[in-house]
Amino acid sequence: MQLKVPASFRADETMQLRVADLEIPGAGQPSDGSSRLARKKELRPSPLRRLIGAAAPYVRRHRPRYPRPDRDGWRRWVPSWRQSAGAVLAGTGLSVVLLGVAYAATDIPDLNSYAKQQDNVFFWASGAPMARTGWVQRQDMPLKDVPEDVRWAVIAAENASFYSDPGISLKGISRALLRTVGSGDTQGGSTITQQYVKNVYLNQDQTISRKFTEAMIALKLDNQMSKDDILQGYLNTSWFGRGTYGIQRAAQAYYGKDVGELNASEGAMLASLLKGAGLYDPTLGAANHARAVERWKWILDRMVDIGKLSKQERATYTAFPEPLKRNPLYDTGQQTDYLVELATQYVKKSANISDKEFDLGGFQIYTTFDKGRETRLTEEVTKARKQAQKDDPKNAKAAHYGAASVGADGRIIAVYGGPDHRTQGYNESNATTVPAGSAFQPFVYAAGLEHGVRKTREGPIEQVSPQSLYDGNDGALIKTPEGPYWDRSGKPVAAKNDAGKSYGSISLRRALALGVNGPFMQLGMDTGLDKVRRTAESSGLLSSSIGAMVPALTTGSSTPSAIRMASGYSTFAAGGTHTEPYSVRKLTRNGSQVDLAVPEKRRAMSEEVAGQVTDALGDAYRAANPSAPASANVAGKHGTTDKDTASWYVGTADQVSTAVVVYRIDLTKSLEPLPLEGIAGTAGDSVPYGIWSRAMDPLD
Repeated sequence: MQLKVPASFRADETMQLRVADLEIPGAGQPSDGSSRLARKKELRPSPLRRLIGAAAPYVRRHRPRYPRPDRDGWRRWVPSWRQSAGAVLAGTGLSVVLLGVAYAATDIPDLNSYAKQQDNVFFWASGAPMARTGWVQRQDMPLKDVPEDVRWAVIAAENASFYSDPGISLKGISRALLRTVGSGDTQGGSTITQQYVKNVYLNQDQTISRKFTEAMIALKLDNQMSKDDILQGYLNTSWFGRGTYGIQRAAQAYYGKDVGELNASEGAMLASLLKGAGLYDPTLGAANHARAVERWKWILDRMVDIGKLSKQERATYTAFPEPLKRNPLYDTGQQTDYLVELATQYVKKSANISDKEFDLGGFQIYTTFDKGRETRLTEEVTKARKQAQKDDPKNAKAAHYGAASVGADGRIIAVYGGPDHRTQGYNESNATTVPAGSAFQPFVYAAGLEHGVRKTREGPIEQVSPQSLYDGNDGALIKTPEGPYWDRSGKPVAAKNDAGKSYGSISLRRALALGVNGPFMQLGMDTGLDKVRRTAESSGLLSSSIGAMVPALTTGSSTPSAIRMASGYSTFAAGGTHTEPYSVRKLTRNGSQVDLAVPEKRRAMSEEVAGQVTDALGDAYRAANPSAPASANVAGKHGTTDKDTASWYVGTADQVSTAVVVYRIDLTKSLEPLPLEGIAGTAGDSVPYGIWSRAMDPLD
């Protein structure tokens, strides 16, 4: 069948053909019903065709004609204003949608571990910085502790619209992207929020993708954090040069003071470093100095422009605030590291801080160490060490010196741990290596005076006094309530005095002053070695250092450290109350107080007994120093061992007890103490006493 198209139909027009418009041969002829139904189904347009047909007139009127048929030449290819506007609107809409999707898909990541890490700072008892530990120099400071002038100096320098912008600067981002794509300076163009994001969430790469991520996180962060919190984070994580992160460390590194002590002028100088410490640290050459001065002036003027500094105050800042020539932050590596070690051990134990938590940093450790006394003690031991190396270089190679000063209230005031922590890691002042010898006698004396004695098994406990008489002869047999005391070889144990000297019947007070061994060996047996041990431990000696429960205990077989010996003697000076030695008085983290278990004092012996021991030690000091005035408030005693393996001097002056020990050990061979062979001097001119007496002199 052939369809005849009407003559009125034009090929260049789009129109809907109707059955009535077509000349269909035989259309008027009758047919059966099935044929008509089939033809209806065949010719009826589909719903899609009907929709296209209905829209055709609108499409004909509004269809874009591009290239434009009503223009000639190149003008045919120039879009109309409607086409241009439509493209812009479409592009803008698409961009908004894409940015919305990107914003919703962006999560604020966890802080990078480097951004969390801080250093731990140790302070002298005076509050002056002593040392720091950690991989970075950073300490977080609450924003409230940063002066407003310093805050606004940073804002004026970096982002004057900080408190009003949405966290990003479109103009700045565009400029930064152009510089990133091109070959110009890749720095700049970021708000404070973006810089904070870069500091703590991202790396420092200058790429388009990182810039885009930075902007998305900054937008989201600005919606979730307050401006003050963002500024605080930025000030605590920014690089200021000289190895420092954060405004607090920068203040200390450049001006030797805390940030709270800075003025607007100093704050402006530090703010200039944020543009690049390598270019603006004024101590790094004339060119740097000129740049720093110029930017310092600009920042102060900018503060005036934004209304954060009055013209009158600005006029007072005419001289550039020259920073220190070098970073004064702490001198570590030698003696100070022994102090740091002691304080660190104490903090971890007393504040229940794990190694991991402590290593993350942020702690301020205020120690009990007195810088003046520490310097004096170190100098005196160093002199003695050098003199020994000069006089007897062979034996001096194996010589060791330990010393410690402890207050009557338990404060560890000074220690000498060794020549240099970097070459000798263990701390001589805290080492339990050699016996105390006759320096242990005051604890035996105190136990006898406190608990009394029992001469026979069934006899009553008798009180003794400083005037009680004992056999002071060399070789006097040591007795128990059952009779002589026999050693493992089956021989009776006898007293051994220094140089085999005998003193006859002698009072306990006199025996202590002269260091006679026999009376204290017998006093210990009469009192009970268990009570002697308990008195020594109550006074401060560690149970792990106390010797076996045999008569040798009373002659000083125990091996206390210098710190513990000084602590024990301080118990006598404190009237019989003992406070465990401690090295940290206060602990904070980023300015907030941290609970620290500070030891409490406890009663070790009666005040009367402590006074009697102190009086006897005063006699001992004056016996060794006949020229000392009788009224001198000084007490002390030598300590020697029967095998000449250690020489001690322990004494108290002005409520501070100091213990000094000299011994010899060849660490390349064994840990067995060696004879001193004169390296520690003689009883009348001992090296430990010389160190002690000069270190205890009143400080200038």
